[in-house]
Amino acid sequence: MKLWYNRRVIRVLTHVAVWAVALSLPYLLDSHHGVHRHENDALERSFFYLNSITSLLWIGPFYLNAYLFMPRFFYRRQYLVFAAVLALAFLSVMVINMLLFEYVFEIPHYNPKGAIAFLMPAFVLITAVSTAYRVVRDKMSADELAHQRQEENLKTELSFLRSQINPHFIFNILNNLVALDQMKSPELGPTILKLSALMQYMLYETDEEKVPLNKEVEYLQSYIDLQRQRFGAKVPVTVSLDCTPCVYEIEPMLLIPFVENAFKHGVGVIEHPAIGISLEVKEGILLFSVRNRWNPDSSEVRDKGSGIGLGNVSRRLRLLYGNRHALQIRKEEDWFIVKLELNLH
Repeated sequence: MKLWYNRRVIRVLTHVAVWAVALSLPYLLDSHHGVHRHENDALERSFFYLNSITSLLWIGPFYLNAYLFMPRFFYRRQYLVFAAVLALAFLSVMVINMLLFEYVFEIPHYNPKGAIAFLMPAFVLITAVSTAYRVVRDKMSADELAHQRQEENLKTELSFLRSQINPHFIFNILNNLVALDQMKSPELGPTILKLSALMQYMLYETDEEKVPLNKEVEYLQSYIDLQRQRFGAKVPVTVSLDCTPCVYEIEPMLLIPFVENAFKHGVGVIEHPAIGISLEVKEGILLFSVRNRWNPDSSEVRDKGSGIGLGNVSRRLRLLYGNRHALQIRKEEDWFIVKLELNLH
């Protein structure tokens, strides 16, 4: 409420200042040749005061056109009515000018044609400026509203995309726990504790727009450790995660889908499965890559959740980072490779 009030006060003061300059400018420019030159001439003084008051009258048509005539008639395409009310406004100024001319300042020989020739250019200028002011004002308001809607849509869409990633991750970890239980592994208890820590990060810290990069790296490392426990020596995993210096922030849950995809489709019906994951930061640029072997001849039927992560993270990158990122996803022989460069500044 206070912000709205302050903005309104600033807007009013700006209008007052503009009108003060606009109305005083002719007399400031003619300060040495105007009133002081005829300061003893009563007729010239009367004309000076008449013109000053007439200039003040233009404030009325300006705001009537901007706030009443334009939205009520022009925007509704009632052009004849719009022209009629403008003509009525000009006629009103003419009548007031005539009354001031003859009855207030008692200047003789009022000439209607001369008054029209004198007042019409000023009226046309005021109407044009008023129309331009209203159009520009409405355009700025529309742009601001569109920007606000875009931000809200972006937040909603990002929230939806993130909610798609979370169940995918949970399903994978639960499969890990089932496998450990079936193997009667002593690692089941520590794994549950590690999963609890991951869930705490996922449920509470990822509500923030940004998280420290080192937190995201710890999350990746814990996830990789869980997958290593599941596959053991069957799937060699090479990992190099170095975010030094970890002074940057990143969108949460942004990198995990690439790693999930590697473990999901880099194992199974593959003769020599292998996964490589690397992360480093150079001068504020995050360099992240994930490699996994794949079998192009495999007839494996993917489950319904397959591939949801990569599609979502690609869209999130476009929404959040725009041209500040470069994502490459390609296949080379029996390798599936993902490379991401992300400007963290």
